[in-house]
Amino acid sequence: MSTLAIIGAGPGLGAAVARRFGREGYDVALISRDQNRLDALAAELGEEGEEGVSARGFAADVRDPKALTAALDAATATLGPIEVLQYSPVPHRDFMRPVLETTPDDLVGPVEFSVYGSVTAVRNVLPGMRALGRGTVLFVNGGTAVVPHPDRAGTSIAFAAESAYGRLLHDTLTAEGIHVAQLIIPGAIIPGHHKKDPAVLADTLWTLHQERDGFRHFADDLDS
Repeated sequence: MSTLAIIGAGPGLGAAVARRFGREGYDVALISRDQNRLDALAAELGEEGEEGVSARGFAADVRDPKALTAALDAATATLGPIEVLQYSPVPHRDFMRPVLETTPDDLVGPVEFSVYGSVTAVRNVLPGMRALGRGTVLFVNGGTAVVPHPDRAGTSIAFAAESAYGRLLHDTLTAEGIHVAQLIIPGAIIPGHHKKDPAVLADTLWTLHQERDGFRHFADDLDS
């Protein structure tokens, strides 16, 4: 049995990805800050009839490396080595300040969130992927990862750094059978949208895992 870990799991995209991979036989580790919400989501996923997903919640704040490491260690001990890691926590609103109002202190949170958290997560799961001889890391980012926005300086800067880290991983790990990809979702995730509905995005992420072709991919046009 293979394990998927979703960092930033919630009732929208996270739940949709859990369902999509769950249909393929994956156990799912759900990671976000609130254990009660995670437990409720895991129970909901497990009760969905024949398509019920084997999911467990492990609470951690991505800005706390020790807590995130402990959550991933617990997920591995409970569900087995993590073959697929999705890093997709939703940025805080206070990360999105205009560039001329952004101080060095304002960048601490976004960098901890997007860079330190992602590096902590990857370093934790990489030994297990190497032992399996396969693995996938999926970074999910907004459009400011590609086109920085002057009113969202924190996420623009931190997403750019996260993107660089992901690309370096892609170029370095491909030879080991570990695929690293980034999905850019411009604008909001929109239920019912033909490209940005959570279930559609989950299908896209499954395809990136399966096809293992290239690093950066777009869910929709950047001006959408």
